[in-house]
Amino acid sequence: MKSTLLLLLPVFFLVSLNSFSQSDKWLRLDFKGDLNSTEEQVFRDSLARNSFIKTKFQELHQLGYLDPQQKLIKSSKDSLWISVEPGVKFEWVELRQGNVESVILVKAGVDLRRFSNRPFDFRQVSRLFESVVRESENKGYPFASIRLDSLERIKNGFAAALNLDLGPFIVFDTLKLTGDTKTKPKFLTKFLQIRPGEPFSQKKVTDGFQQVRNLPYIRLAGEPELSFQNEEATLYLPINDRKINSVDGIIGFLPNELEGGKLLVTGQFDVMLYNLGGTGRNYELHWQRFNQFSQNLKIAAFEPLLFGSSIDLGISFSLLKEDTTFLNRDFRLSFGYRFNSDGYLKFFSRRQAGDLLSSAGLGELTELPEAGDFRFNNYGINYSHYWVDDVFFPRRGVFAEMEFAVGNKNIIQNTAIPPSLYEDVMFKTLQYYLEGRIEKHFYFNTQWGLFSRLSGGLVQNDNLLLNDLFRLGGLQSIRGFNENFFFADRYLYINLEPRFYFDTYSYFMIFADMGRIENNIQGLKVDNTFSAGLGLSLETGNGIFNFIYGLGGSNVQNFALNQSKIHFGFTGRF
Repeated sequence: MKSTLLLLLPVFFLVSLNSFSQSDKWLRLDFKGDLNSTEEQVFRDSLARNSFIKTKFQELHQLGYLDPQQKLIKSSKDSLWISVEPGVKFEWVELRQGNVESVILVKAGVDLRRFSNRPFDFRQVSRLFESVVRESENKGYPFASIRLDSLERIKNGFAAALNLDLGPFIVFDTLKLTGDTKTKPKFLTKFLQIRPGEPFSQKKVTDGFQQVRNLPYIRLAGEPELSFQNEEATLYLPINDRKINSVDGIIGFLPNELEGGKLLVTGQFDVMLYNLGGTGRNYELHWQRFNQFSQNLKIAAFEPLLFGSSIDLGISFSLLKEDTTFLNRDFRLSFGYRFNSDGYLKFFSRRQAGDLLSSAGLGELTELPEAGDFRFNNYGINYSHYWVDDVFFPRRGVFAEMEFAVGNKNIIQNTAIPPSLYEDVMFKTLQYYLEGRIEKHFYFNTQWGLFSRLSGGLVQNDNLLLNDLFRLGGLQSIRGFNENFFFADRYLYINLEPRFYFDTYSYFMIFADMGRIENNIQGLKVDNTFSAGLGLSLETGNGIFNFIYGLGGSNVQNFALNQSKIHFGFTGRF
Protein backbone atom coordinates (compact mmCIF):
# COMPACT_ATOMS: atom_id res chain seq x y z
CA MET A 1 0.00 0.00 0.00
CA LYS A 2 1.49 3.29 -1.13
CA SER A 3 1.20 6.41 0.94
CA THR A 4 2.73 9.84 1.47
CA LEU A 5 4.65 11.39 4.31
CA LEU A 6 1.46 12.92 5.64
CA LEU A 7 0.41 9.49 6.87
CA LEU A 8 3.38 9.48 9.24
CA LEU A 9 2.32 12.61 11.12
CA PRO A 10 0.07 10.86 13.68
CA VAL A 11 2.88 8.41 14.38
CA PHE A 12 4.97 11.12 16.07
CA PHE A 13 2.20 12.54 18.22
CA LEU A 14 3.61 13.34 21.68
CA VAL A 15 1.54 12.57 24.74
CA SER A 16 -0.24 15.52 26.31
CA LEU A 17 0.86 16.15 29.89
CA ASN A 18 -1.34 19.07 30.79
CA SER A 19 -3.88 16.95 32.71
CA PHE A 20 -1.31 15.90 35.33
CA SER A 21 -1.16 17.81 38.59
CA GLN A 22 1.68 20.34 38.79
CA SER A 23 2.40 19.21 42.35
CA ASP A 24 3.21 15.55 41.48
CA LYS A 25 6.86 14.60 42.17
CA TRP A 26 6.97 10.79 42.25
CA LEU A 27 6.67 8.76 39.05
CA ARG A 28 6.39 5.11 38.16
CA LEU A 29 6.41 3.94 34.55
CA ASP A 30 5.42 0.35 33.81
CA PHE A 31 6.44 -0.70 30.29
CA LYS A 32 4.46 -3.65 28.94
CA GLY A 33 4.95 -5.96 25.99
CA ASP A 34 8.44 -6.67 24.73
CA LEU A 35 10.04 -4.13 27.06
CA ASN A 36 8.53 -5.51 30.30
CA SER A 37 10.33 -3.14 32.66
CA THR A 38 9.58 -0.63 35.41
CA GLU A 39 11.17 2.72 36.22
CA GLU A 40 10.63 4.78 39.36
CA GLN A 41 11.93 8.33 39.78
CA VAL A 42 11.52 11.19 42.23
CA PHE A 43 11.69 14.74 40.86
CA ARG A 44 11.99 18.13 42.52
CA ASP A 45 8.96 19.40 40.60
CA SER A 46 6.37 18.28 38.06
CA LEU A 47 8.07 20.13 35.19
CA ALA A 48 11.16 17.96 35.52
CA ARG A 49 8.93 14.86 35.74
CA ASN A 50 7.00 15.80 32.58
CA SER A 51 10.27 16.39 30.71
CA PHE A 52 11.43 12.92 31.76
CA ILE A 53 8.23 11.34 30.43
CA LYS A 54 8.63 13.15 27.12
CA THR A 55 12.21 11.91 26.86
CA LYS A 56 11.11 8.31 27.44
CA PHE A 57 8.55 8.50 24.65
CA GLN A 58 11.21 9.93 22.31
CA GLU A 59 13.43 6.98 23.18
CA LEU A 60 10.59 4.63 22.24
CA HIS A 61 10.31 6.35 18.86
CA GLN A 62 14.04 5.87 18.30
CA LEU A 63 13.65 2.16 19.03
CA GLY A 64 10.95 1.92 16.36
CA TYR A 65 7.85 2.02 18.59
CA LEU A 66 6.03 4.73 16.67
CA ASP A 67 2.62 4.57 18.40
CA PRO A 68 3.09 3.97 22.13
CA GLN A 69 -0.01 4.25 24.28
CA GLN A 70 -0.19 5.42 27.88
CA LYS A 71 -2.72 4.62 30.59
CA LEU A 72 -3.03 6.51 33.85
CA ILE A 73 -3.18 3.94 36.66
CA LYS A 74 -3.07 6.14 39.75
CA SER A 75 -2.65 9.84 40.49
CA SER A 76 -2.43 11.75 43.74
CA LYS A 77 -0.97 14.99 45.03
CA ASP A 78 2.61 13.69 45.12
CA SER A 79 2.58 10.61 42.90
CA LEU A 80 1.84 9.44 39.39
CA TRP A 81 1.64 5.88 38.07
CA ILE A 82 1.51 5.30 34.32
CA SER A 83 1.32 2.11 32.29
CA VAL A 84 2.90 2.27 28.83
CA GLU A 85 2.02 -0.13 26.01
CA PRO A 86 4.80 0.36 23.40
CA GLY A 87 2.78 -1.20 20.61
CA VAL A 88 4.21 -2.62 17.41
CA LYS A 89 7.91 -2.16 16.69
CA PHE A 90 8.43 -0.79 13.17
CA GLU A 91 11.58 -1.21 11.11
CA TRP A 92 13.01 -0.01 7.87
CA VAL A 93 12.63 -2.69 5.26
CA GLU A 94 14.42 -0.72 2.58
CA LEU A 95 15.30 2.87 1.66
CA ARG A 96 16.12 3.02 -2.04
CA GLN A 97 18.41 5.49 -3.78
CA GLY A 98 15.68 6.73 -6.07
CA ASN A 99 16.85 9.50 -8.41
CA VAL A 100 19.73 10.68 -6.18
CA GLU A 101 23.11 10.24 -7.85
CA SER A 102 25.60 8.00 -6.06
CA VAL A 103 28.27 10.71 -5.97
CA ILE A 104 25.96 13.01 -4.00
CA LEU A 105 25.23 10.29 -1.45
CA VAL A 106 28.93 9.50 -1.04
CA LYS A 107 29.96 13.15 -0.58
CA ALA A 108 27.05 13.71 1.80
CA GLY A 109 28.24 10.76 3.89
CA VAL A 110 25.00 8.78 3.41
CA ASP A 111 24.99 4.98 3.67
CA LEU A 112 21.56 3.58 2.77
CA ARG A 113 22.47 0.26 4.38
CA ARG A 114 21.75 1.94 7.70
CA PHE A 115 18.09 1.91 6.68
CA SER A 116 17.83 -1.81 6.12
CA ASN A 117 16.29 -3.90 8.91
CA ARG A 118 16.90 -1.13 11.45
CA PRO A 119 14.44 0.53 13.85
CA PHE A 120 12.42 3.24 12.16
CA ASP A 121 13.57 6.67 13.41
CA PHE A 122 12.49 9.64 11.34
CA ARG A 123 15.27 11.80 12.83
CA GLN A 124 17.75 9.73 10.85
CA VAL A 125 15.76 10.51 7.74
CA SER A 126 15.82 14.22 8.62
CA ARG A 127 19.62 14.15 8.99
CA LEU A 128 19.89 12.35 5.64
CA PHE A 129 17.73 15.05 4.00
CA GLU A 130 19.90 17.82 5.46
CA SER A 131 23.12 16.19 4.24
CA VAL A 132 21.86 15.65 0.69
CA VAL A 133 20.39 19.15 0.40
CA ARG A 134 23.55 20.72 1.81
CA GLU A 135 25.69 18.86 -0.70
CA SER A 136 23.40 19.92 -3.54
CA GLU A 137 23.51 23.56 -2.41
CA ASN A 138 27.29 23.46 -2.66
CA LYS A 139 27.21 22.03 -6.19
CA GLY A 140 25.16 24.74 -7.87
CA TYR A 141 21.61 23.88 -6.75
CA PRO A 142 20.59 26.32 -3.97
CA PHE A 143 16.88 25.49 -4.40
CA ALA A 144 17.23 21.72 -4.03
CA SER A 145 14.59 19.84 -2.03
CA ILE A 146 14.14 16.18 -1.14
CA ARG A 147 11.33 13.93 0.05
CA LEU A 148 10.37 10.29 0.44
CA ASP A 149 8.60 8.74 -2.52
CA SER A 150 6.73 5.45 -3.03
CA LEU A 151 6.31 5.01 0.73
CA GLU A 152 5.00 1.53 1.57
CA ARG A 153 4.07 -0.25 4.74
CA ILE A 154 5.06 -3.89 4.59
CA LYS A 155 3.69 -5.60 7.69
CA ASN A 156 5.60 -3.90 10.52
CA GLY A 157 8.09 -2.17 8.27
CA PHE A 158 8.42 0.70 5.86
CA ALA A 159 10.00 0.91 2.43
CA ALA A 160 10.54 4.08 0.42
CA ALA A 161 12.70 5.76 -2.22
CA LEU A 162 14.48 9.12 -2.20
CA ASN A 163 13.21 11.79 -4.56
CA LEU A 164 15.52 14.78 -5.10
CA ASP A 165 14.33 17.88 -6.92
CA LEU A 166 17.51 19.82 -7.75
CA GLY A 167 15.82 22.87 -9.18
CA PRO A 168 17.66 25.22 -11.58
CA PHE A 169 21.45 25.10 -11.91
CA ILE A 170 22.92 28.38 -10.61
CA VAL A 171 26.39 29.85 -11.23
CA PHE A 172 28.08 32.79 -9.56
CA ASP A 173 27.88 36.15 -11.26
CA THR A 174 29.95 39.16 -10.24
CA LEU A 175 30.64 40.20 -6.65
CA LYS A 176 29.24 43.65 -5.89
CA LEU A 177 30.79 45.80 -3.15
CA THR A 178 28.67 48.51 -1.59
CA GLY A 179 29.69 50.96 1.11
CA ASP A 180 32.73 53.18 1.59
CA THR A 181 35.71 51.00 0.65
CA LYS A 182 38.74 51.12 -1.61
CA THR A 183 39.01 47.32 -1.61
CA LYS A 184 39.08 45.91 -5.12
CA PRO A 185 36.23 43.52 -6.01
CA LYS A 186 38.78 41.44 -7.91
CA PHE A 187 40.77 40.87 -4.71
CA LEU A 188 37.73 39.83 -2.65
CA THR A 189 36.51 37.60 -5.49
CA LYS A 190 39.79 35.64 -5.29
CA PHE A 191 39.89 35.82 -1.49
CA LEU A 192 36.38 34.35 -1.12
CA GLN A 193 36.85 32.02 -4.12
CA ILE A 194 33.56 33.25 -5.56
CA ARG A 195 34.48 33.45 -9.23
CA PRO A 196 32.03 34.28 -12.05
CA GLY A 197 30.86 31.21 -13.95
CA GLU A 198 31.62 28.72 -11.17
CA PRO A 199 28.77 26.64 -9.66
CA PHE A 200 27.01 28.32 -6.76
CA SER A 201 28.10 27.11 -3.31
CA GLN A 202 26.25 28.05 -0.16
CA LYS A 203 29.28 26.99 1.88
CA LYS A 204 31.49 29.50 0.08
CA VAL A 205 28.97 32.23 0.75
CA THR A 206 28.58 31.34 4.44
CA ASP A 207 32.32 30.92 5.02
CA GLY A 208 32.97 34.08 3.04
CA PHE A 209 30.94 36.19 5.49
CA GLN A 210 33.10 34.95 8.37
CA GLN A 211 36.33 35.43 6.43
CA VAL A 212 35.38 39.04 5.73
CA ARG A 213 34.84 39.54 9.46
CA ASN A 214 38.37 38.22 10.06
CA LEU A 215 39.92 40.90 7.83
CA PRO A 216 40.94 43.69 10.24
CA TYR A 217 40.91 46.53 7.69
CA ILE A 218 37.26 46.22 6.62
CA ARG A 219 33.97 45.58 8.39
CA LEU A 220 30.48 44.66 7.30
CA ALA A 221 28.22 47.70 7.19
CA GLY A 222 25.06 45.61 6.95
CA GLU A 223 23.75 42.18 6.07
CA PRO A 224 25.12 40.62 2.85
CA GLU A 225 22.50 39.86 0.21
CA LEU A 226 22.11 37.30 -2.57
CA SER A 227 20.23 38.01 -5.78
CA PHE A 228 19.22 35.21 -8.20
CA GLN A 229 18.47 36.22 -11.76
CA ASN A 230 18.74 34.35 -15.07
CA GLU A 231 20.24 31.32 -13.30
CA GLU A 232 23.04 33.50 -11.90
CA ALA A 233 23.74 34.51 -8.29
CA THR A 234 25.06 37.96 -7.42
CA LEU A 235 26.50 38.54 -3.96
CA TYR A 236 26.23 42.06 -2.52
CA LEU A 237 28.70 42.85 0.27
CA PRO A 238 28.16 46.12 2.17
CA ILE A 239 31.62 46.87 3.62
CA ASN A 240 33.39 49.95 4.94
CA ASP A 241 37.11 50.55 5.39
CA ARG A 242 38.48 50.85 8.89
CA LYS A 243 41.00 53.44 9.97
CA ILE A 244 43.61 50.87 10.88
CA ASN A 245 46.74 52.19 9.16
CA SER A 246 48.95 53.76 11.80
CA VAL A 247 52.06 55.87 12.14
CA ASP A 248 53.45 56.85 15.52
CA GLY A 249 56.78 57.47 17.11
CA ILE A 250 58.93 59.33 19.58
CA ILE A 251 62.31 60.87 18.77
CA GLY A 252 64.72 62.12 21.40
CA PHE A 253 68.05 63.94 21.18
CA LEU A 254 70.42 63.48 24.11
CA PRO A 255 74.03 64.50 24.72
CA ASN A 256 76.36 61.66 23.83
CA GLU A 257 78.43 61.13 26.95
CA LEU A 258 80.88 58.86 25.18
CA GLU A 259 81.44 61.13 22.19
CA GLY A 260 81.68 64.71 23.32
CA GLY A 261 80.03 67.37 21.18
CA LYS A 262 77.69 64.91 19.46
CA LEU A 263 74.04 64.09 19.91
CA LEU A 264 72.55 60.67 20.54
CA VAL A 265 69.33 59.97 18.66
CA THR A 266 66.88 57.77 20.60
CA GLY A 267 63.24 56.92 20.20
CA GLN A 268 60.69 54.65 18.63
CA PHE A 269 59.02 54.61 15.23
CA ASP A 270 56.19 52.34 14.03
CA VAL A 271 54.42 52.19 10.67
CA MET A 272 51.67 49.70 9.86
CA LEU A 273 49.98 49.89 6.46
CA TYR A 274 47.12 47.55 5.55
CA ASN A 275 45.24 46.72 2.37
CA LEU A 276 47.41 48.91 0.18
CA GLY A 277 45.77 49.61 -3.15
CA GLY A 278 42.72 47.63 -2.01
CA THR A 279 44.54 44.36 -2.71
CA GLY A 280 45.14 43.06 0.81
CA ARG A 281 48.88 43.84 0.90
CA ASN A 282 50.25 44.70 4.35
CA TYR A 283 53.57 46.30 5.36
CA GLU A 284 55.10 46.95 8.77
CA LEU A 285 58.16 48.80 10.07
CA HIS A 286 59.17 48.94 13.75
CA TRP A 287 62.30 50.61 15.10
CA GLN A 288 63.30 51.16 18.72
CA ARG A 289 66.37 52.67 20.36
CA PHE A 290 66.55 53.87 23.96
CA ASN A 291 70.30 54.05 24.56
CA GLN A 292 73.46 54.34 22.54
CA PHE A 293 74.22 50.66 22.16
CA SER A 294 70.88 48.83 22.03
CA GLN A 295 68.23 48.93 19.34
CA ASN A 296 65.92 46.66 17.42
CA LEU A 297 64.37 46.75 13.99
CA LYS A 298 61.64 44.71 12.33
CA ILE A 299 60.38 44.87 8.74
CA ALA A 300 57.52 42.71 7.48
CA ALA A 301 55.52 42.35 4.26
CA PHE A 302 52.45 40.28 3.41
CA GLU A 303 51.25 39.39 -0.08
CA PRO A 304 47.87 37.58 -0.22
CA LEU A 305 46.75 35.09 -2.87
CA LEU A 306 50.15 34.63 -4.47
CA PHE A 307 49.87 34.44 -8.29
CA GLY A 308 46.10 34.06 -8.00
CA SER A 309 46.33 30.97 -5.79
CA SER A 310 44.92 30.46 -2.29
CA ILE A 311 48.41 30.74 -0.76
CA ASP A 312 49.60 33.86 1.08
CA LEU A 313 53.25 34.91 1.21
CA GLY A 314 54.85 36.55 4.24
CA ILE A 315 58.39 37.88 4.60
CA SER A 316 59.96 39.44 7.68
CA PHE A 317 63.39 40.51 8.91
CA SER A 318 64.31 41.56 12.41
CA LEU A 319 67.52 42.77 14.01
CA LEU A 320 68.34 43.03 17.72
CA LYS A 321 71.48 44.73 19.00
CA GLU A 322 71.99 44.07 22.72
CA ASP A 323 74.37 46.83 24.00
CA THR A 324 77.93 45.72 23.16
CA THR A 325 77.27 42.01 23.74
CA PHE A 326 75.67 40.48 20.65
CA LEU A 327 73.80 41.12 17.44
CA ASN A 328 70.92 38.86 16.37
CA ARG A 329 69.30 38.66 12.91
CA ASP A 330 66.14 36.79 12.04
CA PHE A 331 64.80 36.19 8.52
CA ARG A 332 61.50 34.37 7.95
CA LEU A 333 59.67 33.24 4.81
CA SER A 334 56.17 31.85 5.34
CA PHE A 335 53.33 30.45 3.25
CA GLY A 336 49.83 30.65 4.71
CA TYR A 337 46.52 29.04 3.84
CA ARG A 338 42.97 29.58 5.14
CA PHE A 339 41.59 26.08 5.29
CA ASN A 340 38.32 27.20 6.92
CA SER A 341 36.57 30.44 7.83
CA ASP A 342 38.25 30.75 11.24
CA GLY A 343 41.54 28.86 10.99
CA TYR A 344 44.81 29.96 9.40
CA LEU A 345 47.79 27.66 8.87
CA LYS A 346 51.33 28.76 8.01
CA PHE A 347 54.43 26.81 7.06
CA PHE A 348 57.65 28.74 7.35
CA SER A 349 61.39 28.61 6.91
CA ARG A 350 63.44 30.67 9.31
CA ARG A 351 67.12 31.56 9.58
CA GLN A 352 68.43 32.96 12.83
CA ALA A 353 71.97 34.21 13.30
CA GLY A 354 73.81 35.60 16.31
CA ASP A 355 77.28 37.10 16.65
CA LEU A 356 79.30 38.53 19.49
CA LEU A 357 80.04 42.21 18.97
CA SER A 358 83.13 42.84 21.02
CA SER A 359 86.30 40.75 21.13
CA ALA A 360 87.82 42.66 24.06
CA GLY A 361 88.89 40.26 26.80
CA LEU A 362 87.71 37.14 24.99
CA GLY A 363 91.25 35.81 24.68
CA GLU A 364 91.60 35.65 28.46
CA LEU A 365 88.46 33.56 29.07
CA THR A 366 88.71 30.20 30.81
CA GLU A 367 85.21 29.08 29.78
CA LEU A 368 82.86 29.91 26.94
CA PRO A 369 80.74 33.06 27.37
CA GLU A 370 76.96 32.83 27.88
CA ALA A 371 76.31 34.39 24.46
CA GLY A 372 77.96 33.18 21.30
CA ASP A 373 78.08 32.96 17.53
CA PHE A 374 75.57 30.62 15.93
CA ARG A 375 73.42 29.90 12.87
CA PHE A 376 70.03 28.24 13.28
CA ASN A 377 68.09 27.10 10.21
CA ASN A 378 64.66 25.82 11.18
CA TYR A 379 61.33 24.86 9.63
CA GLY A 380 58.04 25.11 11.39
CA ILE A 381 54.30 25.39 11.47
CA ASN A 382 52.06 28.10 12.90
CA TYR A 383 48.34 27.74 13.46
CA SER A 384 45.91 30.42 14.63
CA HIS A 385 42.17 30.25 15.18
CA TYR A 386 39.60 32.97 15.72
CA TRP A 387 36.36 32.67 17.66
CA VAL A 388 35.93 36.42 18.27
CA ASP A 389 33.18 38.87 17.42
CA ASP A 390 35.60 41.42 15.92
CA VAL A 391 39.16 40.58 14.92
CA PHE A 392 40.27 44.23 15.16
CA PHE A 393 38.77 45.06 18.55
CA PRO A 394 37.23 41.94 20.13
CA ARG A 395 34.94 42.18 23.12
CA ARG A 396 33.88 38.56 23.33
CA GLY A 397 35.33 35.30 22.09
CA VAL A 398 38.62 33.41 21.99
CA PHE A 399 41.81 33.66 19.95
CA ALA A 400 44.43 30.90 20.01
CA GLU A 401 47.84 30.55 18.35
CA MET A 402 50.51 27.88 18.41
CA GLU A 403 53.95 27.72 16.74
CA PHE A 404 56.48 24.91 16.57
CA ALA A 405 59.81 24.76 14.71
CA VAL A 406 62.79 22.43 14.59
CA GLY A 407 66.13 22.55 12.81
CA ASN A 408 69.89 22.30 13.00
CA LYS A 409 71.93 24.84 14.95
CA ASN A 410 75.59 25.37 14.15
CA ILE A 411 77.95 26.87 16.70
CA ILE A 412 80.46 29.16 14.99
CA GLN A 413 83.91 29.23 16.52
CA ASN A 414 84.92 32.78 17.42
CA THR A 415 88.54 33.40 16.49
CA ALA A 416 89.02 35.71 19.51
CA ILE A 417 88.19 32.89 21.94
CA PRO A 418 90.92 30.30 22.75
CA PRO A 419 90.31 27.21 20.55
CA SER A 420 90.78 24.92 23.54
CA LEU A 421 87.47 26.07 25.00
CA TYR A 422 85.64 24.54 22.01
CA GLU A 423 87.18 21.06 22.39
CA ASP A 424 84.12 19.44 24.01
CA VAL A 425 81.51 21.41 22.07
CA MET A 426 79.16 19.70 19.61
CA PHE A 427 79.08 22.25 16.81
CA LYS A 428 75.96 20.87 15.10
CA THR A 429 72.92 19.93 17.18
CA LEU A 430 69.16 19.66 16.86
CA GLN A 431 67.18 22.53 18.36
CA TYR A 432 63.45 23.12 18.62
CA TYR A 433 61.09 25.59 20.20
CA LEU A 434 57.39 25.80 20.98
CA GLU A 435 55.29 28.88 21.72
CA GLY A 436 51.59 29.34 22.26
CA ARG A 437 48.99 31.73 23.59
CA ILE A 438 45.26 31.80 24.13
CA GLU A 439 43.22 34.95 24.68
CA LYS A 440 39.73 35.04 26.12
CA HIS A 441 37.48 38.11 26.02
CA PHE A 442 34.56 38.21 28.44
CA TYR A 443 31.72 40.64 27.74
CA PHE A 444 29.44 41.12 30.72
CA ASN A 445 27.44 44.11 29.47
CA THR A 446 27.88 47.29 27.42
CA GLN A 447 30.29 48.76 29.99
CA TRP A 448 32.11 45.89 31.68
CA GLY A 449 34.45 43.32 30.18
CA LEU A 450 37.53 41.27 30.96
CA PHE A 451 40.56 40.49 28.81
CA SER A 452 42.67 37.47 29.78
CA ARG A 453 45.67 35.85 28.11
CA LEU A 454 47.79 32.81 28.85
CA SER A 455 51.15 32.53 27.06
CA GLY A 456 53.98 30.02 27.25
CA GLY A 457 57.06 28.82 25.44
CA LEU A 458 60.18 26.71 25.61
CA VAL A 459 63.37 26.31 23.59
CA GLN A 460 65.45 23.15 23.86
CA ASN A 461 69.03 22.41 22.83
CA ASP A 462 72.16 20.90 24.38
CA ASN A 463 74.14 24.07 23.60
CA LEU A 464 71.72 26.89 24.33
CA LEU A 465 73.19 30.39 24.28
CA LEU A 466 71.99 33.57 25.91
CA ASN A 467 71.12 35.08 22.53
CA ASP A 468 69.03 31.96 21.72
CA LEU A 469 66.51 32.75 24.42
CA PHE A 470 63.08 34.34 24.36
CA ARG A 471 62.84 38.01 25.33
CA LEU A 472 60.02 39.07 27.63
CA GLY A 473 58.88 42.17 29.43
CA GLY A 474 57.19 45.35 28.35
CA LEU A 475 53.86 46.48 27.03
CA GLN A 476 53.11 43.39 24.92
CA SER A 477 53.97 40.71 27.50
CA ILE A 478 54.68 41.37 31.21
CA ARG A 479 53.98 44.99 32.01
CA GLY A 480 55.76 46.96 34.70
CA PHE A 481 59.16 46.05 33.25
CA ASN A 482 61.36 47.47 30.50
CA GLU A 483 61.11 46.05 27.01
CA ASN A 484 63.05 42.76 26.62
CA PHE A 485 63.89 42.81 30.33
CA PHE A 486 63.95 39.03 30.79
CA PHE A 487 65.84 36.21 29.08
CA ALA A 488 64.01 32.87 29.25
CA ASP A 489 64.35 29.36 27.89
CA ARG A 490 60.98 28.46 29.48
CA TYR A 491 58.20 30.80 30.42
CA LEU A 492 54.54 30.94 31.33
CA TYR A 493 52.57 34.07 32.18
CA ILE A 494 49.00 35.24 32.46
CA ASN A 495 47.51 38.69 31.89
CA LEU A 496 44.24 39.72 33.54
CA GLU A 497 42.67 43.03 32.57
CA PRO A 498 39.18 44.11 33.75
CA ARG A 499 37.87 46.91 31.54
CA PHE A 500 35.25 49.62 31.94
CA TYR A 501 34.07 50.83 28.51
CA PHE A 502 32.81 54.38 28.21
CA ASP A 503 32.81 54.41 24.42
CA THR A 504 33.06 51.92 21.56
CA TYR A 505 36.86 51.70 21.58
CA SER A 506 37.63 53.64 24.80
CA TYR A 507 38.00 52.17 28.25
CA PHE A 508 39.62 52.39 31.67
CA MET A 509 41.35 49.29 32.93
CA ILE A 510 43.36 47.79 35.76
CA PHE A 511 45.68 44.85 35.23
CA ALA A 512 47.62 42.10 36.96
CA ASP A 513 50.34 40.07 35.21
CA MET A 514 51.84 36.95 36.78
CA GLY A 515 54.62 34.87 35.29
CA ARG A 516 57.08 32.05 35.82
CA ILE A 517 60.39 32.55 34.02
CA GLU A 518 63.28 30.10 33.83
CA ASN A 519 66.78 31.04 32.67
CA ASN A 520 68.96 27.98 33.01
CA ILE A 521 71.71 29.40 30.80
CA GLN A 522 72.75 31.97 33.38
CA GLY A 523 71.95 29.63 36.26
CA LEU A 524 69.34 31.95 37.71
CA LYS A 525 66.65 30.93 40.14
CA VAL A 526 63.13 30.54 38.83
CA ASP A 527 61.63 34.02 38.71
CA ASN A 528 57.99 34.29 39.76
CA THR A 529 57.13 37.75 38.52
CA PHE A 530 54.15 39.90 39.43
CA SER A 531 53.03 43.27 38.15
CA ALA A 532 49.95 45.42 38.54
CA GLY A 533 48.73 48.80 37.44
CA LEU A 534 46.07 50.78 35.67
CA GLY A 535 45.59 52.52 32.38
CA LEU A 536 43.44 54.23 29.82
CA SER A 537 42.77 53.70 26.12
CA LEU A 538 41.06 56.70 24.54
CA GLU A 539 39.78 56.80 20.97
CA THR A 540 40.00 60.19 19.27
CA GLY A 541 39.05 61.33 15.81
CA ASN A 542 42.52 60.63 14.40
CA GLY A 543 43.81 57.80 16.54
CA ILE A 544 44.07 56.18 19.95
CA PHE A 545 45.83 57.53 23.02
CA ASN A 546 47.17 54.90 25.45
CA PHE A 547 48.43 55.39 28.99
CA ILE A 548 49.53 52.57 31.30
CA TYR A 549 51.15 52.87 34.73
CA GLY A 550 52.59 49.69 36.19
CA LEU A 551 54.66 48.30 39.04
CA GLY A 552 56.59 45.08 38.58
CA GLY A 553 58.35 42.81 41.05
CA SER A 554 60.88 40.05 40.30
CA ASN A 555 64.10 38.58 41.61
CA VAL A 556 66.03 41.55 40.23
CA GLN A 557 63.44 44.35 40.54
CA ASN A 558 61.63 45.43 43.67
CA PHE A 559 57.90 46.03 43.64
CA ALA A 560 58.33 49.67 44.55
CA LEU A 561 57.18 53.08 43.37
CA ASN A 562 60.68 54.15 42.38
CA GLN A 563 60.74 51.20 39.94
CA SER A 564 57.39 51.98 38.32
CA LYS A 565 57.05 52.18 34.56
CA ILE A 566 54.88 54.49 32.49
CA HIS A 567 53.90 53.53 28.95
CA PHE A 568 52.08 56.15 26.96
CA GLY A 569 51.72 57.21 23.37
CA PHE A 570 49.41 58.27 20.62
CA THR A 571 48.81 56.04 17.61
CA GLY A 572 47.54 57.99 14.63
CA ARG A 573 45.18 56.06 12.35
CA PHE A 574 44.13 56.81 8.81
